[in-house]
Amino acid sequence: MSTIETIVSSLFEGFAYNTKLFILTLIIALPLGLLITLGTMTKITPIRWFMKTFVWIIRGTPLMLQLIVVFYAPGLFFNTPMRDRFVAAAIAFVINYAAYFSEIYRGGIESISIGQYEAGQVLGMTKVQVFFKVILFQVIKRIVPPMGNEIITLVKDTSLANVIGVAEIIMSAERFTKQGLISPLFATGLYFLIFVGALTLLLNYVEKRFNYYRG
Repeated sequence: MSTIETIVSSLFEGFAYNTKLFILTLIIALPLGLLITLGTMTKITPIRWFMKTFVWIIRGTPLMLQLIVVFYAPGLFFNTPMRDRFVAAAIAFVINYAAYFSEIYRGGIESISIGQYEAGQVLGMTKVQVFFKVILFQVIKRIVPPMGNEIITLVKDTSLANVIGVAEIIMSAERFTKQGLISPLFATGLYFLIFVGALTLLLNYVEKRFNYYRG
């Protein structure tokens, strides 16, 4: 296999890890973030304070530190080392982004006037009907921009997985940089630019689709 073929093969393998980590984090963190939001907004005081403390800790510590803790803590405290580095990375990313998404959800829900809930109930709608038929799409419209920012940040943050040895695209490129080849690093930059550019177009489209909700 030629040097170019080796580089391309290695970068595509790293690309697959970044993409898989990104998709897996979104699929799990988005609904988990909503559950955390419900926990932080509940009237049950112990649950509310536990969830708020959890979010405070996750948002207040670096993602890199969380990756290291998730990967090494099981072995240090329970004598059951984490054997799959990608699984450890996915767990850390899901926990981190679920906490950030939960605050975005909370801000969106609290931005809706209480009068809209009351008006729906006056019309004979249940609280569930009011939420899904009146409130939900307004919340989605309001959280698309901040959620989009976090999703774009997630794309770039996937490169942090190399701190625990996940062979994502930047780690793959660094192997060749040590051999005196700089082009693989430029290729990784191109990957992130294309990925973020495509996501930006998609998020702009979604935002325009909700433009008629101007509550």
